[in-house]
Formats: sequence, structure tokens, C-alpha cells
Amino acid sequence: MTDRTTYVTLAALRRRGWTDGMVRDLLGAPDVQGRNPRLWSLAPVRLYLLARVEAVERTPEFVACARAGGAPGAVAPRVAAERRRQAVLATLRAEPIRVPILPRAELERRAARHRRAVGGGADDGDPVRWQVGYLRHALRSYDVLLDGLFAATGRAEAERLLRDRVYGAIAQAYPWLADECRRRMRGGGRR
Repeated sequence: MTDRTTYVTLAALRRRGWTDGMVRDLLGAPDVQGRNPRLWSLAPVRLYLLARVEAVERTPEFVACARAGGAPGAVAPRVAAERRRQAVLATLRAEPIRVPILPRAELERRAARHRRAVGGGADDGDPVRWQVGYLRHALRSYDVLLDGLFAATGRAEAERLLRDRVYGAIAQAYPWLADECRRRMRGGGRR
């Protein structure tokens, strides 16, 4: 049985497979720091509580870092990116999507005007597609919720979630646009 008040040195951690970067990123500051009474040295002795070391060794972050070869700083950025991804996804799930409610004729008029403004003719294409496109454009302000996410940190997943929520809200507000919204949610059209 191990005494839970036992401390390990940095050298002992290295023997256990830790690198300096892993110690810095996963353990942080030592539990005890001071001068070695048996050996005179300018460098302080840094001691880490064994129970805390063993607890960290059981975490997914430690396992991932050990698999990555213990590259200094390899885990902390990934952990931060995952936390950021989870926070953005939670925000996207909780954020109410407020679709502007317009009379059908007004929506058709605005969609045609928007279509001409972006370079399409007033008589080419399907007016239902224009209307969904106009409403999606009107809801672009929700795209800022994706700020801070990059490809490796779940941006595609977050974009899919936002796209589905926006088109779902449009379909709920305008039932005659539901088929086009479903088509776009499946990836069959422009954002």
C-alpha cells in the first residue's frame, strides 16, 4: 500500500514517463518547493504529491499526451480547444433563433430584391429558394457564434449544428418553406 503523503521528485516523474512539458501543463506548480537539506544546490527541490500524480496519470489528457510522445505543450492547447468547442456547441444549442416574421407577399418582395442585389435575375430560379436564401442571409448575425473555432476544433460540427438550427427555425416559422429547408440541411444547397 502506498502512503498518500509520499512525494515524488521531478527526476522520479521523468522515470515514470513524464516530460518537463507534461509536468508544466498537467501538474502545474509543485506541492512542495524548497532546498534539499542533504545536498547543497542553488536549484530548489520540487516535490509533487504522489496521489495527485497518480490521479493525473489516469486522465485522458495524460494518456493523449503520453501517446503524443510527451511533446511539451501538446496537451494544454488541445484541452483548451476542446473546452472552447464544447462551449460553442452548448451556446449554439441554447441560443434562440429569432426568424423575422413577414407576410408572405412582403417576404416574396424582399427575397426578389435580395436575389437581384446578389446578382441573380428576378425571374430565374425558384422563388422558394430565394425566400430561404433571403431569410438565411437575414440570420447571418448568428454566424458570430462560431468565432474562435478552427477546423481541428470542431468548426464543421458547429457549422452543421448552426445550419440545422437556422433552417429548422425558418421551416417552423414558414411551413411552406420546410421542404427547401430540409434540402439545405441535407447539404443540397447554398448556406
